[in-house]
Amino acid sequence: MEHAVFIRAYLRASTDDQNASRARDTISSFVEEKGLKVAAWYTENASGTKIDRTELSRLIDDSQYGDVLLVEQVDRLTRLSKADWGRLKGAIQSAGLRVVSLDLPTSHAALNMLSGDDFTGRMLDAVNSMLMDMLAAVAHKDWEDRRRRQRQGIELAKREGRYKGRPVNEEVYARILELRRHGLSIRKTADIVGCGISTVQRAEKREKQA
Repeated sequence: MEHAVFIRAYLRASTDDQNASRARDTISSFVEEKGLKVAAWYTENASGTKIDRTELSRLIDDSQYGDVLLVEQVDRLTRLSKADWGRLKGAIQSAGLRVVSLDLPTSHAALNMLSGDDFTGRMLDAVNSMLMDMLAAVAHKDWEDRRRRQRQGIELAKREGRYKGRPVNEEVYARILELRRHGLSIRKTADIVGCGISTVQRAEKREKQA
């Protein structure tokens, strides 16, 4: 019996101190406008340049043929090099997932497909595979360009004696230390605050050094 697609939404923030849940409302509104709902959410703080991501791997492992992997933007899924993107795309295809990204309108049709529509599915897969490759390449180049500009800015600031390193979010650190004093684990603290494990560890290390 044919049935509506099973939507798995993936949320990723690129740095320890960004909240990966920021895009959840945007994705929820997008899906609701189409009369659908997200069946499962996968959220993590991880770099898009890293292929080994815990929640993304779990999403792929959980998936069944015909499920949709929904993201806000292609760069939330990948800023990978060409070789690593090829590996990730292969894993996604092997799982039978179809990627839908809010910033790739041609991919949206997959949300309205019935599981038995094989011909339309294959046509969509071919078109979107090409477009995804292009957007993945753009996302990786954008990351490389920003990293290069950042390095250049830091080098200039160092030469001029203005570089002070990355500023600390005192509010986040205070919240982390409060939760840790109440006995919460590093992982649970990171989840509640909306940061990465390394941020929790840095906050504790700074307190010990104080």
